Amino acid sequence: MPHRKNKIRRGITKYVFLFLGSILAAVGLEIFLIPNNVIDGGIVGISIITSHLSKISLSIFIVLFNIPFLFVGYKNIGKTFVISSLFAIVSLSAWTAVLHPVPGVTKDVLLAAVFGGITLGLGVGIIIRYGGSLDGTEMIAIMLSKRSSFSVGEIVMFFNVFILSSAGLVFGWDRAMYSLIAYFIAYKVIDIVIDGLDEAKAAFIVSDNVKEIAEAIIARLGRGVTYLDGKGGFSKEDKTIIYTVVNRIEVSKLKSIIEDKDENAFVTITDVSDVFGGKHKKRSIH
Repeated sequence: MPHRKNKIRRGITKYVFLFLGSILAAVGLEIFLIPNNVIDGGIVGISIITSHLSKISLSIFIVLFNIPFLFVGYKNIGKTFVISSLFAIVSLSAWTAVLHPVPGVTKDVLLAAVFGGITLGLGVGIIIRYGGSLDGTEMIAIMLSKRSSFSVGEIVMFFNVFILSSAGLVFGWDRAMYSLIAYFIAYKVIDIVIDGLDEAKAAFIVSDNVKEIAEAIIARLGRGVTYLDGKGGFSKEDKTIIYTVVNRIEVSKLKSIIEDKDENAFVTITDVSDVFGGKHKKRSIH
């Protein structure tokens, strides 16, 4: 029973923070960036440009443009991630509609770019940290990175160079440059919030339920695991340690799996600068 209550509490906490993140992201967009014709990258940036050209509400395009990526993500990344992302995207869409009539707080474009980038970065960082995403291009980048020599960050940057260049054609090149400032600041704030933007994270897991945890990682994340032999320094007991490598979006789900199987497990998660060879590539989950 206590375990079930803890699971419910974690779930409530997760969705509260996803909701909070969507509010912050909407404030960054509607209160700072959009009133000054400064845009974000990714699907949100495409949505802002399309909304400006069509005069149709931004909230509609944020959901509409992300739907195809959510379907693809459901098959390749997992149901939990997609549900969390859908919740965050719908929340962002709703809050952009609510805040759209509110006038911007400043007409100074540089101030708008700086504070809009900070607020947006906080929101997106919180959402990523709690297992969701607002940007379909990141989902595609994760999948493309597995089939190419480019990293997730490089693929996302390529998408955003194209999007921000389009902003120059629509809003003027000065606004495109301010958009680049806002994007860079948001990127750095996201980095701070989620404690690193490295795609790969290595996890060492010490538990008495190694078999259950390993099977869950393989089944639910599609990641391989390696068993390492260890020995407790105090207990002198032989221990089996699980070693696995996941991407940063999967860290939240990995933690959830471990907590479900063994709340007393000892876990360390570290950044990995590069991964190649072996069987690191994620297998499809059916």
